[in-house]
Amino acid sequence: MIGMIGTLAQAVAAAGVVGKIGTLGAGLAVIGAGIGIGQIGGKAVEGIARQPEAASKIQTNMIIAAALVEGVALFAVVVAMIG
Repeated sequence: MIGMIGTLAQAVAAAGVVGKIGTLGAGLAVIGAGIGIGQIGGKAVEGIARQPEAASKIQTNMIIAAALVEGVALFAVVVAMIG
């Protein structure tokens, strides 16, 4: 996994993504993550409303999914800012 990140970072740097384009990519990554986490939270609340006895399982899965989305967004921001 670490090797793949390094290879991707080198590819982005070689492509010449610089300055304002990199910050635009970082902004899009953050906006996408915000939308994704909002949908995760909304659907989790909807699921808990429909099936209250499964609230603990739904909440656990929601937190894990939100953490994964946040991790991908952080990775995208780093890759966008490398260039």
